[in-house]
Amino acid sequence: MNSCAPITLTLADEAETIRLGEDLALALHVGDCLALSGDLGAGKSTLARAFLRAMADDEALEVPSPTFTLVQTYDLRIPVAHFDLYRIADGSELDELGLDESLNDGICLVEWPEMAEAELPADRITLRLTHQDAGRQADIEGPDAALERIRRVLLIRNFLKENGHTPDRRRYLTGDASQRAYETVRPHDGVPLVLMDWPRRASGPAVLDGKPYPKVAHIAEDILPFVGIDLYLKQCGLCAPDVLAADYEHGLLLLEHLGSEGVLSPEGEPLPERYRAAIECLAHLHACLPVQKEIAVDAGHVHLIPDFDPVAMKIETRLILDWYLPSLRGGEPVAENVREEYGQIWDSLIGELSNAERHLLLRDFHSPNLIWRDQEQDLARIGLIDFQDAMIGPTAYDVASLVQDARVTIPEALAHDLLEHYVALRHAQGAFDEHGFRKAFAIMSAQRNCKLAGLWVRLKERDGKPGYMKHMPRTLRYLSTVLAHPALAPLADWMAKTGIVE
Repeated sequence: MNSCAPITLTLADEAETIRLGEDLALALHVGDCLALSGDLGAGKSTLARAFLRAMADDEALEVPSPTFTLVQTYDLRIPVAHFDLYRIADGSELDELGLDESLNDGICLVEWPEMAEAELPADRITLRLTHQDAGRQADIEGPDAALERIRRVLLIRNFLKENGHTPDRRRYLTGDASQRAYETVRPHDGVPLVLMDWPRRASGPAVLDGKPYPKVAHIAEDILPFVGIDLYLKQCGLCAPDVLAADYEHGLLLLEHLGSEGVLSPEGEPLPERYRAAIECLAHLHACLPVQKEIAVDAGHVHLIPDFDPVAMKIETRLILDWYLPSLRGGEPVAENVREEYGQIWDSLIGELSNAERHLLLRDFHSPNLIWRDQEQDLARIGLIDFQDAMIGPTAYDVASLVQDARVTIPEALAHDLLEHYVALRHAQGAFDEHGFRKAFAIMSAQRNCKLAGLWVRLKERDGKPGYMKHMPRTLRYLSTVLAHPALAPLADWMAKTGIVE
């Protein structure tokens, strides 16, 4: 039963009808059926065309009327089947048209839904357009979850309006492994911006001392950490996006678009020059003055940077016990004595980090979060994004994150070159404990890869995101490589006994 009130909008003109269609392209998900009806000439075709062109991100996309074909399909970011039921004689014809199949992996947009109301999904979204004195009225009803998504995109539209971007075009940019989503906002001046959409969500069940995983592992849960770390990085002379507008209550940020070119080749291979530029950014950051734990964002907001403390380190290593090992063993839980031995090993290894060099740790310093800016010079060639989970911890962590990039295989020769380049840069800056750094690098690399091996399985089994499993073989190879360090001998023995590595 639906409890959310219907949505009623006044559309002053055709431009607002087009914007509604474009915004719906950001709100609808696989399995949604949008039933579109209304007065003749009220804008149904205009809205449908805008929806499809926005989904395709192609203003010139041909959108023929399906009046005679009955259904027109589009292989887009999300496949869309556009139905026109005006000419069907009986609702049972929907079976032959393949509506159910289209909903399995896409979205169905249905005009003249009244011709087959009984056969359409009960949980459909209905949108009716009618003529009004002020222009057109759109009335939207549907399941609560769908209406909440639509309200969210309308909230974002209002945020853009309040910040001077009313007519700007919005297009899907990307989602990630978290709850964040991103849009490209395109003003008429042609300079694109980025919209970060980060609503607050429930943190999940308690995993330690009554705290959920994000609290224990210090995972950011709102936009404030991003803004705070952004300010610090810019103060250090690194390239982070300008924050153009922020809504802390609703979790919205309007950001400078740093570019679309990354550090990989068109074939997806790491480009050595760009990785060397990224390692230079890390060496520069780690030589900056000690980071302050409190960053004043504005008069009303202060970000307190958390420490990458032993509890956070250890709970991340547990992901391999909680998710990867059970998956490896057909769902069999890990025995308590095996867990205890693993935990004791990590207690000892984490203790070895007590004297490690510490600074700002960006946490995911790897290819998806590095923008190549060829027109810039020196440190500005690398644009940094996705650093909201930054903590204060061992500097070796981010070096390991880049040298053993979780999303792309780094050849051994390049990995060696990057590590040696970083060490040389740090020596050139002054006193540097190379031995301590290399030991910390091994421990942090193992810690990160143990976390990732469990995370890939969790994303697949809990979150329905199986695509991340393609990174598993690489993660295990990285882990196997770093276990050769003498400091990791106990962990290497444990890994061999459990069958994680040979």
